Amino acid sequence: MRGTNMKSRNQRVVNSVRSGSAEVHVCCCQLTAQPRGGFRMVKKGKKESETPSKETFEPLSFEGKTPATVVLLLSSPEEDILIKACETVHAFAERGDENKVSLLGLGALEPLCQLITHNNRLVKRNAFMALGIMSTHGDVKSAMKQVNVIPSIIGKLSLDEDTVVQEFGTLCLASLSVDFVCKTQIFDNNGLPPVIQLLSSPDPDVKKNSLEIIFNLVQDNPSRLAIHELGVIPPLLELLKSDFPVIQHLALKTLQNVTTVKDTRNTFREEQGFDRLMGIVNNKDLHDLHAEALQVVANCLNDSECLEFIYKGGGLTQLMEFLLTPSKPEIQANTVKCIARVAQSPENRKLLHEQNVENILVELLSVADDGVKTVTCEAVATMSSHLPSKDIFRDLKSIPSVVRLLRSESLMVREAATKALSDLTHNNWLNAFAVYEAGGHEHLLQQLSECCPSTVASAAATLANMAEQDEIRCSILSHGAMHALVEPLKSTNTQVVVNTTLCLAALACDTASRAEFQKAGGLRTLVDLLHSNHKDVLHNACLAVNICASDEPTTVEMCKFGALEMLKEINQSVNRRNRFSELAMTSLLKSNLPVKYSLTGCLSSTDLIMDGFYDAGKAIPGQRVLSLEELSGQSVDERRAIIVINTATEDTTDVSEERCSLSEADISIKGNHKTSRKKEEDKQKDEDQPHSPTEKRWKMMNDVSLQVLVKEAKESILPLNDEREQYVALARLVSKAMGGGVELEKLHEFQWNLHLSELKFQLQSNVVPIGMISRGIFCHRALLFKCLADCIGLSCTLVRGEYNRAWNEVLLFSPAGSSAQPSCYIVDLMHSPGSMLRVNTPAAVQYQTI
Repeated sequence: MRGTNMKSRNQRVVNSVRSGSAEVHVCCCQLTAQPRGGFRMVKKGKKESETPSKETFEPLSFEGKTPATVVLLLSSPEEDILIKACETVHAFAERGDENKVSLLGLGALEPLCQLITHNNRLVKRNAFMALGIMSTHGDVKSAMKQVNVIPSIIGKLSLDEDTVVQEFGTLCLASLSVDFVCKTQIFDNNGLPPVIQLLSSPDPDVKKNSLEIIFNLVQDNPSRLAIHELGVIPPLLELLKSDFPVIQHLALKTLQNVTTVKDTRNTFREEQGFDRLMGIVNNKDLHDLHAEALQVVANCLNDSECLEFIYKGGGLTQLMEFLLTPSKPEIQANTVKCIARVAQSPENRKLLHEQNVENILVELLSVADDGVKTVTCEAVATMSSHLPSKDIFRDLKSIPSVVRLLRSESLMVREAATKALSDLTHNNWLNAFAVYEAGGHEHLLQQLSECCPSTVASAAATLANMAEQDEIRCSILSHGAMHALVEPLKSTNTQVVVNTTLCLAALACDTASRAEFQKAGGLRTLVDLLHSNHKDVLHNACLAVNICASDEPTTVEMCKFGALEMLKEINQSVNRRNRFSELAMTSLLKSNLPVKYSLTGCLSSTDLIMDGFYDAGKAIPGQRVLSLEELSGQSVDERRAIIVINTATEDTTDVSEERCSLSEADISIKGNHKTSRKKEEDKQKDEDQPHSPTEKRWKMMNDVSLQVLVKEAKESILPLNDEREQYVALARLVSKAMGGGVELEKLHEFQWNLHLSELKFQLQSNVVPIGMISRGIFCHRALLFKCLADCIGLSCTLVRGEYNRAWNEVLLFSPAGSSAQPSCYIVDLMHSPGSMLRVNTPAAVQYQTI
């Protein structure tokens, strides 16, 4: 028979204790008194004489009216008084917490701490009883820490000691051992050995208190490591047979802690501990112990040596059978937790796979209890790290079952199901497609707005896994994925941000998706993540920036938010730079050639100048390179002109609202006036394309002169058969358009500055189309040469020098054909147009610097 309560305790000697009136009646307490000096008066006839007294007063009974009186008696030298006083204090304290605090305030603690070491057995016994009852109050425990009573208590905990002393001594330590400082004192004063010995006491209270002490101490690693050598496993296993549930529960909880240590698990295995636990698990009458027993089993199965031993003994099969046995949901859930914990290591997953654990888990996915569904999904997620298990879960049609759980009302079920799908689809395109066929991607997108960070992180990871397939990615995007990713990117949870940026990189693979993400306002949030010091967040943010930088509009937008400056700082840091930060920087520059030219001063032959390119001059350190829109909106000033390229033949590009498309002749006549027809067109465009109230509408002017130059280059240069002749002809065309050749000695007379100022004034803008420049210097001619060369398919670079210098480099074979490798030449556009100056020769150096 299993008991439900600990045994009743002690018939009390005290006649009555009434805490309400603070009155203490000690009817049986007797005091012995004698005259002062030990003498008594004796009358003989008419004379009085004094004789020494050889007798004492008879015992005197009295009533103590207040607890203070009894507390004072705790300091009495007479043992009978101490016995009764301690007994009375115990009875008074037992009546409630208010009395315990009252006794503490009256100073009962210190004399009681001294009396527990008294030579008189009854004094010591009753003092322990009183101290033990008082120690259960928090204030008393705090006071006991200050009087260093722990060594005295430990010294009285031998098997030969009185059972009552053992009981209340262990009660004191059980109360104190919840405090970290007291746990350390118990451990340092070798308190564990006598407490472990008391586990074999016949008294259930002593066993229970001793278990509590051990349980509290093994929460800390030093005690957990030391307890193995003290032989704690055999008595703990023996206590599992106790008739008292509280003892069995405490024994199992203690085993949960100590079996986390490998040496202890080995001893546990040698003592046939697993068999005893499975005996409990298979006993339906002990169902209240099943959950805790299974947690100890999980500790054992998590150890490869223990698992192998248990596996060979048929223990794993036994556990699988128990899993299929109908039982209460909480027991099923704890059994699955055990399986999930076992599956933490690759070796264990292989053994579980051999036991066909996947079939069992798939069955459990359909049970009604949410708790079982939750832990089953967690087990599925863990087993999915085993590649054959992933395929089996798909073959068993478990993926649609997990997808259905995404619609559960339980947050925990949705969280676990999302994690399971994340692991099932990782590096497995067949599982990803199965999720897609079950409509999982739609539900996963909804999970991105969940309040649970773990759910959001798993949903993003699953979508990233699925997006590797074009068909699935298009479907995900069609359901508004780019808008759904914006909020998770703002999360303060690191894993959410890591997975969301990875998902963004997987989805932003085409122009439309990147434009949608930009429209949703996600680019600023993405760029802000470049400030992160978290390694994975920064790594994935750089990856996503690199993907989004494939389009010029998104690149320009990210540059507005300071992406280039941040990436530059990252790449200069030893700790923060990564393999994607440099790639992201390169991609941003490649997709935003104006910024690249401003920052680096160089465009390669593969950097093709397109419409909308502009030369804003050399970037100022620490300042962001402004976009053409921003530069267009500035007032005319004395700074250098911004030279813009626009070869478009139709008015489809952007221009300032204050200007219309005008030819060079129109500008000289009409200035910045607009025709009424143009106003109506611009007004209609503004109405058709909504924009922020603070955003200034702008568009570039048609550059008719540049269009003419492009046409002439195609007609006159492309027909030439010799590549060198093509470059020479192009150089002469550029020079002619920009004012012709200028001798080095007369360069200072070439009034290009005045010409640019006049154009800025006529346009009322700092932005000047390059085709309108009829008197250009090195930087203007080199830019026009690069522009026309890119238009007709010739290869050349553009390099910025100092003081308005710029030049183009081309690769040509030597005229004599003496070398099999081409040489690099600088094209003279200024002094002797068409001359080829071999790089690093005096003539080339002079062109670059003087």
